[in-house]
Amino acid sequence: MSAPTFGQNCRAVLPGPLRLDGGVLLSPVEIAYETYGTLDAEGTNAILVCHALTGDQYVASNHPITGKPGWWTRMIGPGKPIDPARDFVICTNVLGSCMGTSGPATVNAATGKPWGMSFPVITIRDMVRAQAMLLDHLGIGRLKAVVGGSMGGMQALSWAATFPDRVAAAVVIAATARHSAQNIAFHEVGRQAIMADPNWNGGDYYEGTPPAAGLAVARMAAHITYLSEAGLTEKFGRRLQAREAKSFGFDADFQVESYLRHQGLAFTDRFDANAYLYITRALDYFDLAEEHGGVLANAFRGAATRFCLVSFDTDWLYPTRESRAVVQALHAAGAAASFVELSSPFGHDAFLLDSPELNRVVEGFLGNGR
Repeated sequence: MSAPTFGQNCRAVLPGPLRLDGGVLLSPVEIAYETYGTLDAEGTNAILVCHALTGDQYVASNHPITGKPGWWTRMIGPGKPIDPARDFVICTNVLGSCMGTSGPATVNAATGKPWGMSFPVITIRDMVRAQAMLLDHLGIGRLKAVVGGSMGGMQALSWAATFPDRVAAAVVIAATARHSAQNIAFHEVGRQAIMADPNWNGGDYYEGTPPAAGLAVARMAAHITYLSEAGLTEKFGRRLQAREAKSFGFDADFQVESYLRHQGLAFTDRFDANAYLYITRALDYFDLAEEHGGVLANAFRGAATRFCLVSFDTDWLYPTRESRAVVQALHAAGAAASFVELSSPFGHDAFLLDSPELNRVVEGFLGNGR
């Protein structure tokens, strides 16, 4: 096992084994991650930032493939709510993903070929256990906070439920304690689009042509759920593409069509189709109450973790009522929890966009106000 490294483009190969919820022992476990700032002598300033479904470890640095700034530079950076001048920030690529952490695209040491669909089924809790292994490797016993939005918020909840003694505070943004039937339905449309692509080839495409068309459609379908009707109407309405002469057909006549197609095609440059299958399935399996005897409050009984939950009024993917259900469970368990619903026209994606109100909430809760 390599010595702990800190900085950007880091990778740890941990001997494991990591026991997955499905009973499989995974070994070795590769984890790609980035760190920002310096761990203090007492090890008390570490904040784990957890990414969403299609995110990665490049939370505050330029993405190596797209060249775009990190996905949460609005939250992390000098003078921001999470400041590397004060906080030691860690962001890992989740288990099952495709930016360096063990997943279907990585090589199975036993065969010398990519895992593909032979990679074991994973859960959100498996992702959290892998992160805990990395923190052990880095010598971090306890986190000042775990922070995440969407799937990242689910990881934050799972962290507090699985390792309550290791988490002082949890910030859970635009998330839920379990996937609804509607969530599962949208994901299944995306998975079927991928598997219907003839290039998918049962997941064995790494030496050939990837199923880009199917993955693009999956991304388009999912992206609709990240937006709000008001936001789409304001940005696109029913406006047509500018062209000299319009004839009826199946080209992108409407601006919103062109936007979705661009989102889908751009996504295929940086993401793996099999990883999308695995991670969406992990999201669908997530049910924190079921993991604790069917009672959500049981997940948090005796926890000393402080919680801050944030929802957005136009988020119909994980609506406010689901955050309120988590807050009620936290209160029933005797946990310290605060909650706020913020107003935004941008739907679920609001947590990734410029939101001074969200910044103030996170900064105040973490005690990082100036």
